[in-house]
Amino acid sequence: MDIVVYVLGAVVFFALVMASIALHEIGHLVPGKLFGVKTTQYFVGFGRTLWSTRRGETEYGVKAIPLGGYVRFVGMYPPSKEHPDQVRRTRTGMFQTMADQARSVEWEDITPADEGRLFYQKRSWQKVIIMAGGPTMNILLAFLLLLGVTAVYGVSRPQLTVSEVQPCIVPGDATDTSCTGKAPTPAAQMGLQPGDRIVSFNGRAVDSWADVSTAIRGNLDRPAQLTVVRGGQDLALPTVSTVVQGVPDALDPSKRVAAGFLGVVPTVERVRGGPVAVVRDMWTMTEQTAVALVHFPAKVFYTGYNLVTGKPRDLYGPMSILGASRAAGEIASTNKIDAADKGAALVTVLGSVNLFVALFNFVPLLPLDGGHIAGALYEAVRRRLAALFKRPDPGFVDTAKMLPVAYVVGSLIAVSGAVLILADVIDPIRLFQ
Repeated sequence: MDIVVYVLGAVVFFALVMASIALHEIGHLVPGKLFGVKTTQYFVGFGRTLWSTRRGETEYGVKAIPLGGYVRFVGMYPPSKEHPDQVRRTRTGMFQTMADQARSVEWEDITPADEGRLFYQKRSWQKVIIMAGGPTMNILLAFLLLLGVTAVYGVSRPQLTVSEVQPCIVPGDATDTSCTGKAPTPAAQMGLQPGDRIVSFNGRAVDSWADVSTAIRGNLDRPAQLTVVRGGQDLALPTVSTVVQGVPDALDPSKRVAAGFLGVVPTVERVRGGPVAVVRDMWTMTEQTAVALVHFPAKVFYTGYNLVTGKPRDLYGPMSILGASRAAGEIASTNKIDAADKGAALVTVLGSVNLFVALFNFVPLLPLDGGHIAGALYEAVRRRLAALFKRPDPGFVDTAKMLPVAYVVGSLIAVSGAVLILADVIDPIRLFQ
C-alpha cells in the first residue's frame, strides 16, 4: 500500500464529503432566503469559528470540527400560547421548561422588524421546501455522481449468461471446500453449462439476472425448471429441486436467511446506462439503506460490543465519515484494481454517502430535517381539516414541544458517532485483505 496515496485519497474524499455537507446546507439556505426567512448564519462544521464573513444579515463561515454544518433560521419555534411575549419564566415540568427556554433564547434576538420573516410564520408548504432542500440536494448529488459513473465508465452487472456451474453444495462455514462426500448442486444435476443463456425459470420469462436470482431464492426447495439458449437453440433442462441454504439477505447482507440455491454463477460485464438505470440502482440502494437505518441502533451497539470484547468487526456494519474516508484511501492505494476502476469506485462511494445522508435526514424525528418536515405537514393537515369542518384555525404547530425527543435523538446520534469513530480507528473495516 502506498501510504502517500492512501492519505491523499482519504483526505480528498473527506473534503468531498464536507463539500457535500456544505451543499446540503445550501439546499436549505437558498429556498429560505427566497421565501424571505431571516437567516443569520451559514456554517460548515461546529465548535470554534475558524473563519467567517458577513454578507448582509447572514454570517458565512467555517468552524473547527468538520463533522457537519448548519443554517440558522430565526423563529423556528412559535411563541407559546401561555406566554406570547416570550419572557423567560420558570414553570413546573422538565419538558415544558425545556420548550420555554428554547423559545426564550431564540426570541431574545427577534425585533418587531422581523414580523413576517420568522420561520414559523411561513406557509406550511414553504417550510417543507426549505427543510427538504438539504436532503434533496444530496439526492441530486448522488444521482449526478452515479450517472457520471454509469454513463461514462459503466457499472459491472451480472448477465443472464452462465459463467460457472458449481459442482457441489459446500456450506458457507465449511473449511473443506472440496466436493468429496458432498451432493451435487441442482445446476450440475440439470446439466447447466457455462455459456448457456437463461431465458425462463419455471415457465416464466426472465429479463435480467435480478429476475433469475429472485426466482431462485423464492423457490426454496421446490422443483425448478430452466430453459436456456445453447448453440442458438432453446433447450429445456431436466427439472430438479432447488435446495435451501442460509444465504445473505438481499437487503441486509449481514443477515443469513433461508433461500433457494441453484449453484450457478453469472457472467459479469461492465455496461453503460442512462438516468433510468441510475434511478433503479438508487431505488435498490434506498431499500438497503432503509433496512440499515431500522437496524442502525442495534448495529452500533454490536459494533461497540465487538470492539470491547475483541470480536471481529461486522464487514457489513455501519461506519463513520472517518471510516468511509479511510476506505476511500484504501481504494485509492490498492494495487488490486486499475486506476479507472479506482476512480469509478470512489465516485460511487461518494454518491452512496450522499444518498445515505439524504435518507438519514428524512427520518421524521427532530432534530433531523425530517422532524421539521413532519411538523410542517402535520400543521398543513390540521389547518386544512379545521377549514374543511369550519372550525377555528388551530394555528402553528409548536415543534418546541418535541425538543425532548430532539435531545434524545441528538444524544443517540452523538454517541453512535463516537462509537463508530473509535471503531474505525481501532478496528477499521478493511476492503482488501
